[in-house]
Amino acid sequence: MMNCMGFSETIFLFFLALVIFGPKKLPEIARQVGKALNEFRRASNEFKAQIESEISQLEMENRQQILPPSTPPTGTVAAEPVTLEPASPQLSLESSPEAGSPEHPAMVKAPNA
Repeated sequence: MMNCMGFSETIFLFFLALVIFGPKKLPEIARQVGKALNEFRRASNEFKAQIESEISQLEMENRQQILPPSTPPTGTVAAEPVTLEPASPQLSLESSPEAGSPEHPAMVKAPNA
């Protein structure tokens, strides 16, 4: 509704308020409106600060609920993680000497039909 109020609309509203309320009452009304806006801004900032403090408190509680990793019980063998290294690029199955040999089960050549 009041997305873009220009200068002329503002002047018109000022003169309308001046005619309705009079020159003596207008500064008092402006002060009251200013105080109300200031109070609203203060309450809004206070509410925002309270919400942020509650969120930070919940985050702290959430961090405390996460348990550190447990140590394995005594007398047991812990499994170590296995890391696989990538194959070297120089070696390929075609260039290896045993690639065509029957001893290598993965590379047994099928007879030509």
